[in-house]
Amino acid sequence: MGWMSIAPLIFILAIFYLLLILPQQRRQKKWQQMLGELKTGDKVVTTGGLHGTIIALRDDYLHIRVPPDNLRLEVSRASISSVITGEEPTKAATK
Repeated sequence: MGWMSIAPLIFILAIFYLLLILPQQRRQKKWQQMLGELKTGDKVVTTGGLHGTIIALRDDYLHIRVPPDNLRLEVSRASISSVITGEEPTKAATK
């Protein structure tokens, strides 16, 4: 009798784990791997929306060059949200 009263709770917790916690852990692991594989010359996007090219790497931060004035910015390694892999289309190519 006691088992049947806690079975729905166990079922809800299992669904919660499978739908929310497990995917977040996978995303976090993939992001950590991406941060570990950064190298100079990679084009990156920060969480603030800045697009730039890595010119120097340090332990906890990196230097990126941001166009059009070639500003050199120091940003936290954790602020990198993604690496741009392919060439993005230019404005002339999209017209």
